[in-house]
Amino acid sequence: MSDDEQTYGDERARALELQLADLARRLTALQGEGALLRHAGELLRLLGDVRSELFHYMVRCTYDTPEIAEHRRIVADARGSEATDWAPTDWTPDDEDDAT
Repeated sequence: MSDDEQTYGDERARALELQLADLARRLTALQGEGALLRHAGELLRLLGDVRSELFHYMVRCTYDTPEIAEHRRIVADARGSEATDWAPTDWTPDDEDDAT
């Protein structure tokens, strides 16, 4: 699967928003006609389509491409190396005066 198929672009997100708005308009129209239950089959199809696309959005908008995953690994490795233990020494600032 290519990165384009595994990520969710702006164009596809806008299409999903339109799909959700269309569903809302259809529900409102049917409610106004008092015909919600008479169109149960249509509503099930519309809900299924929107549900499927919402699922793809949820999964793909959180997908890390291999490049992003590598960047996250590098940052995690760098953060892990910050906890360097420094061994204490007996050095004091006065020791420098003795060396001259």
